Amino acid sequence: MGIYKIIDIVGTSEKGFADAAKNAVVEAAKTVKKIRRAEVTKFDIKVENDRPTLYRAEMKISFEIER
Repeated sequence: MGIYKIIDIVGTSEKGFADAAKNAVVEAAKTVKKIRRAEVTKFDIKVENDRPTLYRAEMKISFEIER
């Protein structure tokens, strides 16, 4: 039976929410190994001059602790 840790991460994208979530997991995977789940907890958009400029996805990821 494994032990898992959960951390909060934030991904961003100029394209959309799906890319922001994907970017968060891809970047986290560079330093966090054995990621098992990713759950989006919040979406928001940075707006400048009445236009969306940056999509953000706040997420919780869980990963197995190595023993």
